[in-house]
Amino acid sequence: MPTSDQSSSPNRRPRLSFSAGSTFLSVSFLATVASPTIVQAQEQATALLPGIEVTADWLGPPTEESEKTYTGARTVVEEEELQDTGALNLEDALRPVPGVTVLDETGTGILPNIGIRGLNPLRSERLQILLDGYPIAIGPYSNVGVSLFPVTLPSLEAVDIVRGGASVHYGPNNVGGVVNFVTKPIPAETSQTLRERVTIAEETGNVFTDTYYRVGGRATDKLDLQFQANVQRGDGFRDHSDTEVDNLILDARYYLNDQHELASQLQYYRVDAELPGALTPQAYEQDRTQSQRPYDGYEADMSRATFTWTYTPADNVEFQWRNFVHDADRTFFFGQNLSGNGHWADPGLDSTHVADSPRLFTVLSTEPRLAIRQGRHDITLGARFVSEDVEFDVNRLELSSGNRSVARDWHLDTRAAALYVSDTMSFMDDRLTVTPGLRFEDVDMDFRDNLSGNTEENNAEELLPGLTVGYQASDDLFVFANSQRSLVPVQIAQTTREGAVANETAWNHELGARLQVTPDLFSSATLFRIDYEDQIQFNRSTSRFENLGETRHQGIELANRWNLNSQWELGLGYTFLDTEQLSGTNEGNELPNAPTHKVSADAVYSYQAWDASVNWVYVSESYSDADNTEEETSNGSAGKLPDYHLVTARVGRDFALGADRVLNLGLAVNNLLDEDYYFRGVDVSPVGRVPQPGRSFILEAQLDF
Repeated sequence: MPTSDQSSSPNRRPRLSFSAGSTFLSVSFLATVASPTIVQAQEQATALLPGIEVTADWLGPPTEESEKTYTGARTVVEEEELQDTGALNLEDALRPVPGVTVLDETGTGILPNIGIRGLNPLRSERLQILLDGYPIAIGPYSNVGVSLFPVTLPSLEAVDIVRGGASVHYGPNNVGGVVNFVTKPIPAETSQTLRERVTIAEETGNVFTDTYYRVGGRATDKLDLQFQANVQRGDGFRDHSDTEVDNLILDARYYLNDQHELASQLQYYRVDAELPGALTPQAYEQDRTQSQRPYDGYEADMSRATFTWTYTPADNVEFQWRNFVHDADRTFFFGQNLSGNGHWADPGLDSTHVADSPRLFTVLSTEPRLAIRQGRHDITLGARFVSEDVEFDVNRLELSSGNRSVARDWHLDTRAAALYVSDTMSFMDDRLTVTPGLRFEDVDMDFRDNLSGNTEENNAEELLPGLTVGYQASDDLFVFANSQRSLVPVQIAQTTREGAVANETAWNHELGARLQVTPDLFSSATLFRIDYEDQIQFNRSTSRFENLGETRHQGIELANRWNLNSQWELGLGYTFLDTEQLSGTNEGNELPNAPTHKVSADAVYSYQAWDASVNWVYVSESYSDADNTEEETSNGSAGKLPDYHLVTARVGRDFALGADRVLNLGLAVNNLLDEDYYFRGVDVSPVGRVPQPGRSFILEAQLDF
């Protein structure tokens, strides 16, 4: 039986063990670094932690300053970084963040695959992804995979990435953490932005345009309004990748008086795209830009509405009532070979059928939150109710006969209720905060097969405790530790297949520190561990979802930023990741899509109206399946994924046009070295290599006025 003893497995990558001894050493190291400053802080006896702001929004503002005193691993990518790095899409913008794995399915950003700390990145299903604090998953409980992604890069002010558990305040499906996409706020004074971005793929000459317009500001003494429109058209870097995206957002904020504030957002998002899919290894080596999946495509639209009432009756009390509703319709189209010869998704085989899988979601949610500050206590109370109504169909067209058939006709009702409480207690003149918290989740799912008449149900009742500690040891040093339990309820596709699966649970643990080494150098280090129970994965050999049993994810994340002088800023990050399956058939194996090493570096140069940046990311090799298959199979269904280097560069210049008008022109090169790399496992095209974008040139022009 395989074990974690590395002496018996010479090809196994080194394991990192968080025993009691190693944890003690880690604490001792932090204490050694901190001891002079701790003594200094005690001598000063001053309150160094910023005063706890009474707010029902737990994360607080998405700024680098807020990040420095958060009691967990957190990275805020602000607007300038998002816009000025030459990122091809949002996935590219997140790629340098420590602990984050990104797999680019299309090159156009419509279907993200984001993973944190070795958790499966496919469809970003191990993350709680938010838009302005509201969930964007089409089924926040029953369909957490992000198969509809109503976010576009130009509309964002920041991306707030919290790695690790945050279940007490944000509920289930955040084993890896929380990613909050923050849209541009309404400006204090009326202003407009017009931006045009053109991406040209070197190998094919394919062109992708991205047009963005924003106008907003103060409409009356009490009313703020803003409208954003983002229209994307064109092709990715491969054949069969024509894409259309429309993203429209209307924001309104109304100030009744000093105590009452109303905010609302309306959004319509639509995408219509061809999907190039995976390639056989032979086809990939011949031409990675081609497509062997002529029938694959994707259509989706979502209408969202949010409404928030904020009531502040006193300086120490804030009440928020948050509500959202969305209606979503998404359909994948994909070819299938059902002849019985080979895998149904083998890109080297001709399709005998074309399937479509429409899913219709109607989601309603209401969530009151109350924050009270009393003495040394900052108490947060909250409740949430979510209702999901889902229609899940699969239809097939037989190409030879033209006959249509219904393969699945499912209906799912989900009702979820939650209660949570936390208390941030401040000690030592507010330098030390301790926050215990508890959340109760009650999730009921009722499933009906309209074809057979069969019904099933799934219930999850879980207590999710959490504890965070933050210590401002000095002006320069902040130390934190936390531990939280997470829940992922059984999903639609999992509960409806033959074979029973249990709800997933996990524990997240972190120990970290942030240090202002010098006025110009800032460093952070985080030790993390995820103990995952009953993790579910799809077994391709049996076509069933199965609980793998216990899995472990652990490692270290390091980050440094150095302001060399007024012109130069340097960044360096490193992630070491160790994953292991602790039980089941593949005991001792590593988890799929979990590279051991990741290194990122960047350099930013600014001089007068000019700015330039270079970004480099290295990701080590990883396995693509739970069996840890070394040699690639003939159809590309399994085998090791290669390591890769990705370099992106950009140069831009501002032109002052007078009357508060500024024009920025930029030129970027994405994948400057034209690195050749790929991944596997896209759900509608799971067999073969999925090529990553080659070298692309990006021309940008943005006018602010």
